[in-house]
Amino acid sequence: MSIDFNQGRWLNEPASWHADGTGLTMTTGEKTDFWRETYYGFTRDSGHFLAFPTGDSFTAQIRVEGEFRTLYDQAGLMVRIDEKRWVKTGVEFTDGEAFLSTVVTDGRSDWSVSQPFKKLEDFRIRVTVANGAMRIQASRDGRRWPLLRLAPFQAADRYEVGPAACTPERSGLIVRFSEFSIADAITTELHDLS
Repeated sequence: MSIDFNQGRWLNEPASWHADGTGLTMTTGEKTDFWRETYYGFTRDSGHFLAFPTGDSFTAQIRVEGEFRTLYDQAGLMVRIDEKRWVKTGVEFTDGEAFLSTVVTDGRSDWSVSQPFKKLEDFRIRVTVANGAMRIQASRDGRRWPLLRLAPFQAADRYEVGPAACTPERSGLIVRFSEFSIADAITTELHDLS
């Protein structure tokens, strides 16, 4: 099911955003982020997240476009139960390059990065939640979806999912989201790349 971006609920609404029938464009605010405790010792819950309710299992995917150039610039999908249990996944700029990044948070955050493909100014991210697990896949073209991460994630009766973006070191990142959908959880085999 294709999603109307105007039907979502903002957590930390950005000062500048626009949604129409083709997508959502947002500009990040100053020093926005999602993180809990690990390594840095701080908790931040100030990133921009446009939330859509789901049931206990689903697959969501979205196309992300932007010019990620400053340390920790990031954009992608967030899945959230509450402020202590959430996942954000998508692009994150670190060590002078764009990587695909996932932060799984259950009281405290972890962080993993990978680089299955170099060009990350236009990509797609897919998240499937079912039976206490989260499957994260990424795609350059929307046809081939290699696995990015498989992680435990608390089973719940409901989740919120949607586009998220943060700029912990600045403001002014412009991100465009499109092709956003939420559907029943896919049941393909783990190594099926379709």
